[in-house]
Amino acid sequence: MTALITNHIEITPGICGGKPRIAGHRIKVQNIVIWYERMGMSPDEIVYHYPSITLADVHAALAYYYDHLEEIRKDIEDDEVFAKKMKSQTPSLVQQKLQNGHG
Repeated sequence: MTALITNHIEITPGICGGKPRIAGHRIKVQNIVIWYERMGMSPDEIVYHYPSITLADVHAALAYYYDHLEEIRKDIEDDEVFAKKMKSQTPSLVQQKLQNGHG
């Protein structure tokens, strides 16, 4: 990792699951990637919605992502699989009420 990126991205065991994140924040690189690629947000829009980070932080996160594509994509996929598994194992309270005839 270049010195420039290391000023913006850090990995700390026990914080955000040890995933790469914006230095001093709990915003993971994979969050930036999802907002940018999947939600179509521009770097400026990301900073607008998360003003505690800088435009340089966003660009550093994207540069880190492009240098570690497979790792970050796997992290995103693993989180999606975990979320789907949890959702399938945890019924919605609304669904429970509908099934029980309450509501």
